[in-house]
Amino acid sequence: MRFFLLRLCAIFWAASCAIEAYADAPVVTPAPVRFILTFDDGPDGREKDNPTASILATLAENPTQKDIKAIFFVQTRSSEGGATACGQALLGREHAQGHVLALHDGSTLGHPNHCKLSDAVLEQSLNDGLADLMTIAGRPTTLLRPPYWAYNERTLATYARHGLAVLLTDISANDGKVWGYHGSPRRRSHMASEMAHVKERMQRSEIPGADGATPIVVTFHDTNDYTAEHMQEYLHMLVDEARRAGLTLAARPFYDDGATLERAALIRAHDVAHRADMVPAQWRWLYWLFG
Repeated sequence: MRFFLLRLCAIFWAASCAIEAYADAPVVTPAPVRFILTFDDGPDGREKDNPTASILATLAENPTQKDIKAIFFVQTRSSEGGATACGQALLGREHAQGHVLALHDGSTLGHPNHCKLSDAVLEQSLNDGLADLMTIAGRPTTLLRPPYWAYNERTLATYARHGLAVLLTDISANDGKVWGYHGSPRRRSHMASEMAHVKERMQRSEIPGADGATPIVVTFHDTNDYTAEHMQEYLHMLVDEARRAGLTLAARPFYDDGATLERAALIRAHDVAHRADMVPAQWRWLYWLFG
């Protein structure tokens, strides 16, 4: 009986020490949020009412924050975009305006799933895309986002050999084309849900900081007319929903310098421990269903 009481006292003493240590532990406050805006699938090759051109204009001039810089994951040889005269001009304009050019795909295959490509075809796609972007930017490309968010150990190893870091996302605007319909009727509630998930990850210290900020990656599609028409609203919505979620925002919540933006993106690209959380939910379901 005496031994049992001694053990019970020891347990209570250890528990009280643990509680006291926990109470004295400093509370880690996440750094203020800055949004890394990213755009997939462009540039658009249309000569008239071009959504990529419209988005560039909105990023430069809008009521939320002027002169926002973004990362454009581009298809350099798409017959409907990068390979057209208009698309080439837009790639040059993105670079000239201080945005970051990154690779989505460099083939003429039309947004292929890299996991389905042979080694030789994938290598050719990367070589061509990187050469195209070198011609425009005059420097090596550092970032890639695979089409359909599809990757595996083979493709990741191939990207690494080319010096490419894979950047996925924290927030997907769900603005892509669905069954011929361009729109997002649940955009506000969806953004609120995505922001709540970001807050949970920040509270678990799962999102690394960069340059005194917490960089949150947000994904849109610059080939989408609806996105272009509502880009100003989306910018306001991101700020509004972050505040509603109780997140602290940086004084300038969007990146306004290409070098700082790219550095933050590279830090997030190496955030591999939670990579599954950085694939949009609908794609995670598709991969689970169809492998």
